[in-house]
Amino acid sequence: MKKLHIFILLLLLPAWAGAQEQAVESAKTHAVDRLYFDMRGSFFQEYGDGEYSSQMIGEYLNFNLMGHITPTIDYRIRQRLNKKVFDERNMFNATDFMYVNWQATQKFSLMAGKQAVLIGGYEYDATPIDVYYYSQFCNNLYQGFTFGVSAAVKLAENQRLEFQFCNSPLSLGFQNVYAYNMAWRGQITPWWNTLWSVNFVENMDKKMVNYIALGNHFQFGGLLFDIDVMNRSGFGQRRFFMSDFSVISKIIWSVGKWNLCAKAGYEKNDADNLDPDGRAYDLVVAPGTEYLYAGCGVEWFPLGSDNFRIHAVYYWDNAEKHNNFLVGITWRIDVIGK
Repeated sequence: MKKLHIFILLLLLPAWAGAQEQAVESAKTHAVDRLYFDMRGSFFQEYGDGEYSSQMIGEYLNFNLMGHITPTIDYRIRQRLNKKVFDERNMFNATDFMYVNWQATQKFSLMAGKQAVLIGGYEYDATPIDVYYYSQFCNNLYQGFTFGVSAAVKLAENQRLEFQFCNSPLSLGFQNVYAYNMAWRGQITPWWNTLWSVNFVENMDKKMVNYIALGNHFQFGGLLFDIDVMNRSGFGQRRFFMSDFSVISKIIWSVGKWNLCAKAGYEKNDADNLDPDGRAYDLVVAPGTEYLYAGCGVEWFPLGSDNFRIHAVYYWDNAEKHNNFLVGITWRIDVIGK
């Protein structure tokens, strides 16, 4: 507990120092900067083992609200209206974002509330409504959004260091297990951006697991290419590096109102990555897993904006070994602002 108090104090000191440099601003508010709903639905078809099945599904219905409490304090809420709202272990199960952010100085900010767990990688960081199929790590993580506090320091233009203390993504709700995260959002060249993180995450047995996640985003005109590499290891694991890992790549080629997309990933966790009691260090990608998934698709924006999108996507994995095809629409209704 003493270490935790010191950690929080270190987060607050730069904000306090920066606040002394600023004049006290009036409490004028513009409570709502933006209010919108976004939705996605698809006709899903699956073929495997000689059998065909299909269904029309509503995948997302989100309520989004953003605004300012004061000129330096903003907030954000994103509620999934089609997700189970109440869980006795997590009463905010359907809430992705519910935080306030204080921009203490031009270079330092503090955030508190429900927020995304600060794990590197562009598949993990993508807005869920824009992702059609996921890796096992993203699919099986108990909760990607948790309550916590975080601080961000702008080191230079396009270079930001972030620190976060939050409920563990390996917990089912609020079980007195935590995560300690540090991430670098940076730019190495004009065409190479990074989202790298080092994470120390407690599991339900109060054992610490380490993630090293290296997300790389390359942009060459209308051609986008991402590659994520993630290493996972429990302390005491026989081989620390690349015995439990994910490698994920994505490419998007934008041509006019069209996106041509493809994504593939490979995940592996050695079968002997168990503690002396025979329990898995990694509770998300199980020991003995060797998972391969791949797919491709096309997106069309007939209005020339992301307010309305039509998609057709195919994907396959070596677990179910089924061919999956979905075609559908994503649309957004802006009520206030954009």
